[in-house]
Amino acid sequence: MTSLLHLDSSADCSGGSLSRELTALFAATWRERHEGGGYRYRDLVADPVPPLDNAYCALGRRVERHGSVPPERVAALAEGAAERAAWELTRPLISELRAATTVLIGAPMYNFTVAASLKAWIDRVTFPGAFEGAGLLSGKRVVVISTRGGGYGPGTPQEANDFVTPYLRGYFGRLGVTGDDLRFVCAELTLAELAPHLASLRPAAARSREAARTEVTALAAR
Repeated sequence: MTSLLHLDSSADCSGGSLSRELTALFAATWRERHEGGGYRYRDLVADPVPPLDNAYCALGRRVERHGSVPPERVAALAEGAAERAAWELTRPLISELRAATTVLIGAPMYNFTVAASLKAWIDRVTFPGAFEGAGLLSGKRVVVISTRGGGYGPGTPQEANDFVTPYLRGYFGRLGVTGDDLRFVCAELTLAELAPHLASLRPAAARSREAARTEVTALAAR
């Protein structure tokens, strides 16, 4: 069954987040195109994924010692209430990712990289054995919508400081999502609308926003 997993990680829940605006556009377009398809939304800020703790690590090490253990067998290895609770938090995240045919990620750039809320999801979902075997997620489509306050595109002075794109490309690439199945849409210069000293960049920011909206709509309609 065709299904979309939609993740937002912007800390701005007030209605001013461009990444949330663009992921909402993608999701609405996708759902119109795939009537009857499955849809799961996670707001990683309003409903945060807890960071890794000792119980998660202890259970993960035990699983590693047993070799390749599929998720359905992990619960039997949990010892104590804390480990069982850690797995109860983790298993649904893994199941959602494995079940989705398209994964939509809102990934604003914070201090050159992804938000802590998204990193917590990545850390927890990457439980030992969850994605055993090269290319387990091969065939899925991942769309990353990234917004940035400045300009980090190819050829710009800040290009080398974009750690969002290479990080997520490396992460999902290791899981088998590569080529045209892994797409990045970037809207840049978002601070130009707010900062007086960047006022001259507002036309470029508007063009970047509209180009992102056009690309998002086209990708969602596929």
